[in-house]
Amino acid sequence: MRDLMMASILSDLKNTIIAGIVLAVVLVIILMGLPDAVALSDKEWWRFFFRYLHVLSGIMWIGILWYFNFVQIPNMGNIPDEQKPAITGVIAPAALFWFRWGAMATLITGLILAWLNGYLADAIAIGLTDGVPKHTAIGIGMWLATIMFFNVWVIIWPNQKKALGIVQVEADEKAKAGRTAMLFSRTNTLLSIPMLYAMVAAQNLY
Repeated sequence: MRDLMMASILSDLKNTIIAGIVLAVVLVIILMGLPDAVALSDKEWWRFFFRYLHVLSGIMWIGILWYFNFVQIPNMGNIPDEQKPAITGVIAPAALFWFRWGAMATLITGLILAWLNGYLADAIAIGLTDGVPKHTAIGIGMWLATIMFFNVWVIIWPNQKKALGIVQVEADEKAKAGRTAMLFSRTNTLLSIPMLYAMVAAQNLY
């Protein structure tokens, strides 16, 4: 019976996510019962909660970005031509859906988090308004992430639609779009390394 229940949960992604959320809620209840726990009504808890959502969204976004650049793109040349439609027609569009909305969720939760912490304006100004090193670090991370977000929605996704045949274009334009999407995806991979350093440094070094 237990094996059947686990199979029904783990064989369906929706059920797996629901189970993960239920376990997280149970964990919240347990931790809230510990001595000196921050109350749900406290602003400090909500700052933590949006940081959690921000990290969760960022894992989705950067995880798929790195999947594209470390796994899919380098290995496309090794895939037989007759098998490539499975990647371009099924895998890539699904991955791009979670990729772009992961980017959206990361940006929104990050802005909410900065607002709740009271440093949104100072971070946007890269700490130049108050001279606080933490705001300089988090601000650099935010600007790099914003550039990456722009690349996802304004350059990568429109060009990927052409490259994958979602939007019909001539063969030359399709090839050009595919290369443009790849180059900006690589740009985001490059930027993700200093961006993540700036984000983590802001929380741990200042």
